[in-house]
Formats: sequence, C-alpha cells, structure tokens
Amino acid sequence: MYQKDFVMPKAVYLLNHSVGRPLQSLRQAFDEHFFLPWQGSGREPWADWLAVVEDFRIQLARLFNSDAKLFCPQVNLSSGLTKLVQSLPRLTRPGAVILMSENDFPSMGFALRQALPEAELRFIPADQDVSLLETWQPHMSADIDLVFISHAYSNTGQQAPLTELLPQVRALGALSLVDVAQSAGVLPLDLSALAPDFLLGSSVKWLCGGPGAAYLWVNGEQLAACQPRDVGWFSHENPFEFDIHDFRYHDSALKFWGGTPSVAPYAMAAHSISYFADLGSDKVRQHNLMQLERIWDLLGEAVRSPRVASRCSGTAILHFGERQSQVLEALTQANISLDVRQQGMRISPHIYNGEQDMQTLLEALSPFSV
Repeated sequence: MYQKDFVMPKAVYLLNHSVGRPLQSLRQAFDEHFFLPWQGSGREPWADWLAVVEDFRIQLARLFNSDAKLFCPQVNLSSGLTKLVQSLPRLTRPGAVILMSENDFPSMGFALRQALPEAELRFIPADQDVSLLETWQPHMSADIDLVFISHAYSNTGQQAPLTELLPQVRALGALSLVDVAQSAGVLPLDLSALAPDFLLGSSVKWLCGGPGAAYLWVNGEQLAACQPRDVGWFSHENPFEFDIHDFRYHDSALKFWGGTPSVAPYAMAAHSISYFADLGSDKVRQHNLMQLERIWDLLGEAVRSPRVASRCSGTAILHFGERQSQVLEALTQANISLDVRQQGMRISPHIYNGEQDMQTLLEALSPFSV
C-alpha cells in the first residue's frame, strides 16, 4: 500500500536501519523549497530558506509531540553532542561521571571523550542486555551526572526501557540524554510524556530524510542552564542585529545553532518527516512488528535480538553459526539487501516492505529455519 509513495529498488530493501528510501515526491518538494527561491527569483532567498528550516522544527515537534522552539538543527549527532555537553558546567567540571553502554554507537563515545577530557565515562558491558531495566539499575550510582541512553541499539536490536529508566535517572538527580538515531520514525516517542533532559536524532534512517539533517532537543527546564561555547550569528537572539560587541543567546534551542546554516538537508528532511508525522509512528511500528514476528516464528534461536515488542528495536539480528555464510549467499542470490555486523546480519522491515518483499525473504530463509 505504501510502497508506491517511495522510490524503491529492484532488490528487496531491508537496510532501513542504515538509510531509508526517498519519497517519490521528494524531488519536487526539494525543487520547490530549496531551488525555486534561489533560481526563480531575483531577491535574496534567505527568508524562504529560513522558513524551510523552521518547518523542519515544526515537523519534528509534530512527530515527537513537543514544541518546535525546543528543537535545533544540527549537522550530525556527534557535533550536536559535543555542543551540548560543553554547554553544561556540571559536565565540564573535573570528575563528572557519564554512564553509557559499550553498545552505543562508537561516535558518541568518541565525541564525549574528546569534548569532556576530565570526565569519567562508565560503560555497561557489551554482553549485558540493555533492554532490561535490571541491567541498568546496578550501574545507577549517586555520583553519576549524565546517563546516555540509545533508544534503540544499532548492532543488537535492543530497545532501552525508557519509560521505566528515565524516572529513575531523575530520582538519581542525574541528567538524561536520549539518542533516537535508530528509533525515530519506527518506535513511537512522546517527548511531552517522557520528558528526558536532552535528545539527539537524525533523519537518514527510518525517517527517510537523507543525511545532514540531525537535531538536538532540549527540555524547556534545561534551556537556561545551557551555555553553548560553539556559537555563531544564528545562535544570537537576533541574528540580523549585526552588533559585534553584543552577543545574547537565542531564547530557544537555536542557541545551539551556530554560524551560517545548511538549508538543503532540512528541505529534504522536513518533507519526509511531515509524511511520517501524518502517518504516525504507531502505524509504522505496528507494520514493523508484524513483519518481525514472521521472522521470529520462522527462525527461532537464529534470532539474536529480543523477541518481545517492548524490548526490540525495528531490526532483527540474525546469526546462523557455521551456516552464516551460506545464508548470506542465499539472500544475495535472492537479491535481498541487508548488512552484517559482529553480532549478525541486520534486517529492518519498514512500512513500504509489503507482502511480496517478506515472502521473498522468508522463502530464502526457510531452508535454514529450525
């Protein structure tokens, strides 16, 4: 039903944890909102372009049930993370403690270590299941300043227990930062209800918005405490004031924006996010789970990711032991696009992966079922 809305390859495309497929309508929307103000007019295009970026914030607010002013565009998560943690005096002091998992995306650890050289990074070991609250609890000591939580873990297919975990982080007196790069668009998330302190995300995966359109969300209660160091004229309260002697932080999350912004990535991403905000993450997740359950039922112990809806991401991690190379060859022969990490092959059904895609996948996997 939804496949007609997207540009689909001839292959069965199950790499949605990496890059989502573009909408059929994306090129026209991009031309209208980015190129037309530039090419089709003799006036300066910045007013139109800034409206595009504002629409990006508005669509994110719709998707996550929040306020647009709490979102700030970012080039990528690593840059946004560095800007954020260096803005918080609590984290830049010697001896600050940050808790995260060894299964977090490595770039997040790299950025934290370089941005906060005097902080202590504590890691939940990679072999512990972070989809379980009881895994987190022994690590939640009173000296922790920030808990970094991936909503979904890219290589394990696990989903963090945000609903139970975030209140415990608050009770601890620590700050919370949620990474939704692997979950935005497929795992429903209501920021008004969950109320973490901070959130980082991107548009390239399940949101099908392309690279370069990341975002930082700041809880309204934390905005005043943030004092970004990496600033530019768009971090200013009035970017067009042009007084080099007077800098005042913007009163919204745009205080994290910086210098002259990119526009093109946000023109693409705003259009795609609008589509998914209209559709609803609940509907995407319902379809995703239906397809995951078919894989779980067929493959049994070959499924290494959780097989419970509340604990699994949108991705199934499969490992067939000594037969792994045979399975990969069979899937390649069936023209099925997926990828492989240390824990196993990754398969991620999206809203546009319909019955024909799943039948092709299941037929290719059935000789290896238990």
